[in-house]
Amino acid sequence: MNRNDALLEDWRSRALRLEQEVQKAVIGQETLIRRVVIGVFARGHLLLEGDVGVGKTTLLRAVARAIGGAYERIEGTIDLMPNDLVYYTYISEEGRPRVDLGPLLKHGSDLSVFFFNEINRARPQVHSLLLRVMAERSVNAFNREHHFPHLTVFADRNRVEKEETFEISGAARDRFMMELFVETPQDPDVQRRLMFDPAYHDTEALVARVEPNMLPHTELNQVSALIQREIQSSETLEQYALKLWGATRDPAEYGITIEGANMQGLILAGASPRGMSMLLRAARVAAWLKGRGFVTPEDIQFVYHETVAHRVFFNPVYELRRSQVSKDLMRGILNRIAAP
Repeated sequence: MNRNDALLEDWRSRALRLEQEVQKAVIGQETLIRRVVIGVFARGHLLLEGDVGVGKTTLLRAVARAIGGAYERIEGTIDLMPNDLVYYTYISEEGRPRVDLGPLLKHGSDLSVFFFNEINRARPQVHSLLLRVMAERSVNAFNREHHFPHLTVFADRNRVEKEETFEISGAARDRFMMELFVETPQDPDVQRRLMFDPAYHDTEALVARVEPNMLPHTELNQVSALIQREIQSSETLEQYALKLWGATRDPAEYGITIEGANMQGLILAGASPRGMSMLLRAARVAAWLKGRGFVTPEDIQFVYHETVAHRVFFNPVYELRRSQVSKDLMRGILNRIAAP
């Protein structure tokens, strides 16, 4: 075993242990946790969506605690403004105006996780600033540029309440590597524990179960780059991925149908090239976590919906049913395009 192989195997053990730690706080979500870990090691930003009270915030807080490094959280509200992320003003005890660094800047380059709770309650101006931070991991403030090389943005939103909310723009959605849907666990035993076990009624205690600072977070970028270099994909697999991409732009050409939809008028814009590169990045990490040095079609399929669906834009008549239409489209593409 060469040096790179040994390093990847050591980090794979850490990643699997990270999953186990997060499962101490969140039960019945093993597949979801695996995808979150994939996002962390692919160095992508993550957006979680689901009903109220399904554990989105608990999951993200548990992962942030395990990753380590500086952590900041902000609540999306209708009166939140972009400057609230950068600085805040107040009157000191001496009665003088003061300016302190906001959540984005107070930890400098050590900022590891920025958690934006209820992101769809924030105004588009705030989304625009966050877009810059996500895209470049930097922001201009106080006449200089501030960099966050180790930053991962976690965000969540619930899909029930629509009052006083703002839809996230396509550009902002495209910056999230994955959009993950959190559903209520279907296992009756898990449901019983969530309802009757007092341990799952105290979020603070649940998150405290997770071992803090498990990973040397300043090394994640280097490990991620090594994964991308070492985990191989064949030419046949790449052709398969290209067909999956083409089907998001013109599903009718590939014989894909959705009941009740005009396939010729369904798509406004297919997945972006960035989205497909994110798909392959995530698939390589999925293969690595399974102990393989090469990507298989199953790895791509495991992260396909999560990395691609939110990057496809439908004509307005179908956007109203985005959740179901995108699910049907992704399923149809994977069923129709033959895997090598």
